[in-house]
Amino acid sequence: MSGSLNPTALARLLGQWNHGAAPAYREMADVVRLLILDGRVPLDTALPSERTLSETLGVSRTTVTAAYAHLRGQGFLSSGQGTRGRTCLPNAASSAGRTSAPGLAAPDGVIDLAYASLPASGEVVHRAFASALTELPALLPGFGYDVLGVPALREAIAARYTAAGVATTAAQILVTSGAQHALNIVLRTLAGRTHTAKADKVLVDHPTYPNALDAIRANGCRPVPVALLPAPERGVPGSGWDMDAIESTLMQQRPKMAYVVPDFHNPTGRLMPDVHRRRLVRAAAASGTVLVADETLRELNLDGGASAPLAAFSPAVVSIGSLSKSHWAGLRTGWIRAGEGLVQRFAATRTTMDLGGPVVEQLAAAHLVRGLTEPLPARLAALRENRSALLELLCAHLPQWQAERPSGGLTVWCRLPEPCSTALTVIAPDFGIRLAAGPRFGVGGAFEHYLRVPYTLPPDQLETAVLALRSAQVRLDGAPQLRRTLRAESTAAAIA
Repeated sequence: MSGSLNPTALARLLGQWNHGAAPAYREMADVVRLLILDGRVPLDTALPSERTLSETLGVSRTTVTAAYAHLRGQGFLSSGQGTRGRTCLPNAASSAGRTSAPGLAAPDGVIDLAYASLPASGEVVHRAFASALTELPALLPGFGYDVLGVPALREAIAARYTAAGVATTAAQILVTSGAQHALNIVLRTLAGRTHTAKADKVLVDHPTYPNALDAIRANGCRPVPVALLPAPERGVPGSGWDMDAIESTLMQQRPKMAYVVPDFHNPTGRLMPDVHRRRLVRAAAASGTVLVADETLRELNLDGGASAPLAAFSPAVVSIGSLSKSHWAGLRTGWIRAGEGLVQRFAATRTTMDLGGPVVEQLAAAHLVRGLTEPLPARLAALRENRSALLELLCAHLPQWQAERPSGGLTVWCRLPEPCSTALTVIAPDFGIRLAAGPRFGVGGAFEHYLRVPYTLPPDQLETAVLALRSAQVRLDGAPQLRRTLRAESTAAAIA
C-alpha cells in the first residue's frame, strides 16, 4: 500500500487550479484526476482529509467534499472509511456505458495505452526459469548477496557487448533490478544531491522518457532539455537530433550528466546515426559531461538500421540495458556497463539502496541473454505488423494527426492538430482507453501538441483504440472550453 499525501503537497501539485470556467469542485476534481492519470499522484495514495485540505487551500469544506465525491463517482477515489479515500483507477463495474470490448489489455476492460510494454515471450521465459531452478542448488551454500550480480549473468551480458564490437569483461557489468533502478544508481553516484545551493544539471533529449525525468528530479538534479528536430517529411531522410544545439548546450551549460536514448528513442522511435554518435561523445568529453546511453530498446530494430553501441565510440560512456522490452518487464532485470572503477563506485552506491537482486531471476536472465536472438524474430515480425496497422488506422480515422513512422521501439509519436493532449488524456477513460499525456515526456508543460501511441497490442485492439481516440477527439472538437480549461490546469501543475 502506498502512503498518504499531506495537504501542503497536494496544494503544490494543484497549482492555480481555480480558473472560474466551471464550478470550483469540478475544477479541483479535474486537476486531481489529471494528476492521477499523469502519475504525479501515485495509485493507492490517501488524499488529505476534507477539513485539512479546505483549510490549506482556503476554500469551503463543501467544495472539497463535492470534489472528492465527484472523483469517487468517476472511479478515481476509493470509498473507504471516513474521508481518507485512496487514489485508484475506474474498474469495470464503474465503467458502464464506455466504449470497450472483451479481451482488452487491462483487467478493468480499458485499453491501456499509457504504457509501452509487451507480454512475456512465453515459452522462452518459462524454459529459462526451469533451467535456472536446476542450477540453483549449486548456489544455495552461499549467502545469496551479490551486489554486482550473479557471475553467469554478468559474463553473458559482457559477451553480448563484445560481440557488438565493444570489448567488455564481467568486471565492467553491474546487474540491477531493471533499467530504472540502474538510472537511479548512476544519478545518485554521478549527479545526485550535493551540498551546494545549485542542483546538478542533466542534459536530456526533448521529448524523452518520462520516468527518466522523474528520476532526475527525484535525485535533486535539474533536467536541461535540448529539442529534437521536427519529424522529417515523408520520404525525406533525417536523424532527428539537433547536434549543433547539443554541442552548444554541453559547452555552455557543462552538465554533470547527459541522458540520451540513441537507439529507437522513446517516444519517437528514431535511430541516431553513427556520425552523430561520434560528435556526441566528443562534445561530452570536451565539456566534462558523463554520457549515459539508455539501450533498453536497442534490440527492437524493425527496419534493420545499422548502428554501433554508443560505448563503441568512447570508453567513458555509461550504458544502461534491460530485458524488459525484449522479453518481459516482469523479469525486473537490467544492467550498467561502464569502466571497472566506475562500476565499483556504482556498487558502493547500490549498497545504500539494496544488497543485490534475486538469484533465480538472474540465473534465468543469463539463459535469456545468451539466447537473445531466439524470441526476437517472431516478436519483431509481430511489431512490424502492429506498427503498419496503427499507422494505417491513424491515417484513415485521424487524418489531421501527423504520425511519425518509427524505425524501431514500441511507440508512434503523433502531432495533434490542436494543443489538446492533456484534455484527451482526461476524457479518454470515458471512451475505454487510457493515455499518457504529451507533457509527461517533456519539461515545463511542453508537448501539448503531441501524444505517444504504443503499437504493443494486436491490430484488432489497435483498431478499437484508434476508434476510441477518434470519438474522444470529436468530443473535444465540440467542447473548446473544456480543452482550454484542462490545458490551463496542466500548465499550472507542470509549473508547480
